[in-house]
Amino acid sequence: MARYSSFLAALSLAAPIALMAAPSLAAGPKQGPALEAAFDAQISAKDQLEWLKRMSAEPNHVGAPHNKANAEATLALFKAWGWDARIERFDVLYPTPLSTVLEMITPEKVNLGGQEPTIPQDSSSAVIANALPPYVAFQGDGDVTADLVYVNFGLPADYEALARRGISVKGKIVIARYGGGWRGLKPKLAQEQGAIGCLIYSDPAQDGFAVGDPYPKGGTRPPTGVQRGSVVDLVVAPGDPLTPGIGATEGAPRLTREAATTIMKIPTLPISYGDATKLLSQIGGRRAPANFRGALPFTYHLGGNGAVKVHLVVKSEWTQKPIYNVIATLKGAKHPDQWIVRGNHHDGWVFGAQDPLSGNVAMLSEAKAMGALLKTGWRPDRTIIYASWDAEEPGLIGSTEWAEAHADELKVKALIYINTDGNGRGFLSAQGSHDYQHMVSEAARTVIDPQTGRNVLERLQKGIQADAFAGGSFPAELLAGAEAGGDLRMGPLGSGSDYSGFLQHLGLPALNIGFGGEDQSDGVYHSIYDSYHHYTTFDDPGLVYGTVLSKTVGRLVLRMADADTPPQRFSDFAVTVAGYLGEVKKLAADRRAGDEKRQKLTEAGAFALASDPLDPVAAPPAVEPTPHIELAVLEDAVDRLGISAAAYDKAYAANGASLAPAAREKLNALLATVDQLLIDSRGLPGRPWFQNLIYAPGRFTGYGAKTLPGVREAIEERRFADAAEYARRTASVINAYAARLDQARAVLQ
Repeated sequence: MARYSSFLAALSLAAPIALMAAPSLAAGPKQGPALEAAFDAQISAKDQLEWLKRMSAEPNHVGAPHNKANAEATLALFKAWGWDARIERFDVLYPTPLSTVLEMITPEKVNLGGQEPTIPQDSSSAVIANALPPYVAFQGDGDVTADLVYVNFGLPADYEALARRGISVKGKIVIARYGGGWRGLKPKLAQEQGAIGCLIYSDPAQDGFAVGDPYPKGGTRPPTGVQRGSVVDLVVAPGDPLTPGIGATEGAPRLTREAATTIMKIPTLPISYGDATKLLSQIGGRRAPANFRGALPFTYHLGGNGAVKVHLVVKSEWTQKPIYNVIATLKGAKHPDQWIVRGNHHDGWVFGAQDPLSGNVAMLSEAKAMGALLKTGWRPDRTIIYASWDAEEPGLIGSTEWAEAHADELKVKALIYINTDGNGRGFLSAQGSHDYQHMVSEAARTVIDPQTGRNVLERLQKGIQADAFAGGSFPAELLAGAEAGGDLRMGPLGSGSDYSGFLQHLGLPALNIGFGGEDQSDGVYHSIYDSYHHYTTFDDPGLVYGTVLSKTVGRLVLRMADADTPPQRFSDFAVTVAGYLGEVKKLAADRRAGDEKRQKLTEAGAFALASDPLDPVAAPPAVEPTPHIELAVLEDAVDRLGISAAAYDKAYAANGASLAPAAREKLNALLATVDQLLIDSRGLPGRPWFQNLIYAPGRFTGYGAKTLPGVREAIEERRFADAAEYARRTASVINAYAARLDQARAVLQ
């Protein structure tokens, strides 16, 4: 207990001293480049290193004493810097393992699993008294024994490949490798296929010795490293499984665990590739197809022939746990009821130095710098809210519960949500709502990359061009933008971090910003080795890119807070949506052509003739042919959006700077909720929580985004009536968006 108290005291006492020692900024700048320069001067890598070392000193999972201590220390820092701060608690279901057993019982008995061992070079890896063993949250408890079947990534195409080889997983335990799609899909699809248990391992082809030297010599995953995680059905709904759609506050109605649809049904464990080697090297059976093969040093087989039997037991403690969101506010001087919300989470699976604390300490730097600006007399025009979320790792719980609990107020007041998560050395990464693409690009042009001396946008663009020349694959529009030297072409947001509740449920615009590509954090992702030593050795030595992240996001927050009108450029959004529609049309045409070819090859006996008699593979299953989907109504809406967006942007460029105060107030009111018009309250098929008809996580990608998801996924999954229906629904929200832009243009003219 004394350790946590001294940690809190050390962090809270450090803040006033640092502020008093800062250079005098009396009567300092109030806006623009001078303000941003004053902000930059307060960003300190030394601060970030100190915070990171303390915050990653002990395990930080939900319910861990050190995780709560971090929340309390963060609260003290915000208050010391002049923010109005509080902890907002929610009580959520969070299972923790009571016992886990994994043993191979055939052809020999071998005990597997258990806690990862200490690495002598990494002192953090010995501080595991409060650490939970490797597990995945929201799996289904059970005690099962069965044959083992290797299912590659465990995605729909993999099960089709198994079926074509006559292999069923019904009544079996499956072993899948990480990658290809969201972790939670692996047990979900396995149980749908009739499996009674699931193991997930990290193949060295993805993040181990095939990529680089394993830790501690290098930064990639060692043979003992295990990727923990959540397998809650995130693509149906994030957040507390017992309170879908509402905040998990005291007295909130709750489902029973049995009625919660996002909890898995079969026992599941993650394992190391060291343990996976002991199983897969003896599994036997049919030889795996080429795309099933990883980097382990033997021939991959599919199993299911009784050669390897496994005993798997998982028993968990299923109770509600308190979580602690730290919410800090700087009230706006002119527009206190217009909010800029910015967040990063603080909980981890073990120490969490890279994920999430590298982003969390960058956020703290921003907050400290704004606190220093307050002492000069600066006040933001709009209210700024900073949030350090809890319980992101088990299912985006802290941010989702806060968004659901404050939904009505957020829809009225919040203009944008800006997110970060883990950070690393390398290139700028930005995804989000495309009406803010130009704002992100403009900010990135004023932040200098510390390794090259050029701005971070230019470095990214040149990096894309060089990588493409060397054979890298990029979307055509991304490469074209880089070659033109224009704005960043942002990617869309799927899921996997705290923006989801804001963007995809409430319809608020959102951005996700980070740096990386030259770090090696994938090698210790969600393992005991995601430590201060690993991070400062292999991911961002000196936290140089932590300061770059602070400067980049700080600019976005300051510019949003003080802009006369939020700097949206709607033609970027319109062009992006038109590109998404082009992709959907091509998808439908390609599927139709592929279905016709499949039918012709089947009729000609091509698959039977191509099959090796000694390793037979059946023809692909027959499918309902893809029809011509009626997309005209969606095409018309996208065309209208393009015209309306271009007209608005032209009018604002001509008249925006000279607007009278009353006209500007009217314009800002019209634009404040424009992105919320992309919401359909009926949601997406089978997952009504996801209501944004432009951006959503894919049902079979999870983290990866699906754009125009109601139409695109319906075509992919051969739900052709849904495709036509969601073409109409998506057209309706786009038309509403265009109509709002027309109203805004009328104010300008």
